[in-house]
Amino acid sequence: QLQNKILILTICAAGIGGTFQYGYNISIINAPASYIQMFMNTTWLERMGVPLESNVILLLWSFTVSAYPLGGLTGAVLAGPMAIMLGRKMSLLLNNVFVIIAAALSGFSRMAKSFEMIMLSRFFTGVNAGVSMNIQPMYLAESAPKKLRGAVALTSASFTALGLVLGQVVGLRELLGGEENWPFLLASNVVPALIQLTALPWFPESPRYLLIDRGDKESCISALQKLRGTSDLSAELEEMLAEQAAVKGQRAKNPWELFQNPALRWQLVSIVVLSSAMQLCGNDSMYFYAAYVFQEAGIPQDKIPYVVIGTGSCELITSVTCNMIIDYAGRRPLLLGGYIFMAGWAIVFMVALSQQTQISWMPYLSMACIFAYILSFGIGPAGVTGVLPTEVFDQMSRPAAYMICGSLLWFNLFLVGTAFPFIVKSLEHFCYIPFLVVCVCTALYVWFFLPETKGKSFLEISEEFRKRNFKRKTRAGFYKGPEEVKTTTL
Repeated sequence: QLQNKILILTICAAGIGGTFQYGYNISIINAPASYIQMFMNTTWLERMGVPLESNVILLLWSFTVSAYPLGGLTGAVLAGPMAIMLGRKMSLLLNNVFVIIAAALSGFSRMAKSFEMIMLSRFFTGVNAGVSMNIQPMYLAESAPKKLRGAVALTSASFTALGLVLGQVVGLRELLGGEENWPFLLASNVVPALIQLTALPWFPESPRYLLIDRGDKESCISALQKLRGTSDLSAELEEMLAEQAAVKGQRAKNPWELFQNPALRWQLVSIVVLSSAMQLCGNDSMYFYAAYVFQEAGIPQDKIPYVVIGTGSCELITSVTCNMIIDYAGRRPLLLGGYIFMAGWAIVFMVALSQQTQISWMPYLSMACIFAYILSFGIGPAGVTGVLPTEVFDQMSRPAAYMICGSLLWFNLFLVGTAFPFIVKSLEHFCYIPFLVVCVCTALYVWFFLPETKGKSFLEISEEFRKRNFKRKTRAGFYKGPEEVKTTTL
């Protein structure tokens, strides 16, 4: 029981300063949006003597919002080398430096009369989220026992959703969402960072990292004993030693080496498709521009913040549900169901938006669609996508795979964050057509190409992908036989 508690506390210590920050920092920017835009305008007026045009304010606001995923992209690229050189735990601890810098910048931005400090703050916040989004699932999956590996790695998605909800609650006008308090709201992300800096040092490093990357068997056994107790560790240690022997003499791979390796072709295609779809499906647009989307749907202005909390709660409930059922339902059905339902709700949502001025109850259908869309995302894509790189890549390829995943995730988030206001302006009620296309294409890919990984060992998963990767070569081999026979003379 004590060891179960230690594993749970390790998950909480890693999560609170890890993926929690990703969700928290996506949602806290929504509440003070109008106040920050006013601050930009008044600051410019004081400096130059002329106010900013509305288009320029929109552009500056888009840059502020998009600085976050740009920082995330930088963090994703840093995460691989950090995980290899510093270890999983030390990387998570040092990562808090970025948040502390960001909190100082945003906290003092109004005093310094500089909106540029807010942009820079969002960049550093993004770097922190980029590192933690890659390293936390890796650290937890490597620290968990085999039978709990999927569920433990999935807690990363639950902490993201928890961060979203708490960010929305703290952003209420009654708490830190008022005009006077927005610098404190943006700087409040320093609290989870301080909690992690206090708690995480008490818990062990990833046992797999200690043995396979560092070759430190004693520290690995010590870490396993802390996490598992005095129960028999021989089977788990034997499995790790077998993996260590399999990668002996190899070094950690670079991202470009994964692209050059034909044995990893389908694994790479799968994570590229699914990581891109995570952002291009339009779910995070709901959070970046949630208030705007609800306003378009006809929800009264004073009710919007409370409705937004409901959207975050939806994702939290479904990610926790997904956590409990992933090892029963499997990965494919959750991904497939999630994207098919999202495609369906996107169609209903666009029809409802186009008819909202004609039919009195249409705004409420629009709102229901947003909730249903987020529920569909939370039950499958939100959690399962982050688990797959751990399952389909070995210890030496895993950090590089997470770098590729993270880079794509953040690049696409930047793309959507920058483009979405302009998509809304040009397509109006049909702004979800691009996201609908992505959902349909991803569902087709999962149906035709992604194998199920539920209940399989890493070796069995590798073997299944090996058959796919070398299918053509095997077929070619059958045609070489007759040619050789023809050249044989009697």
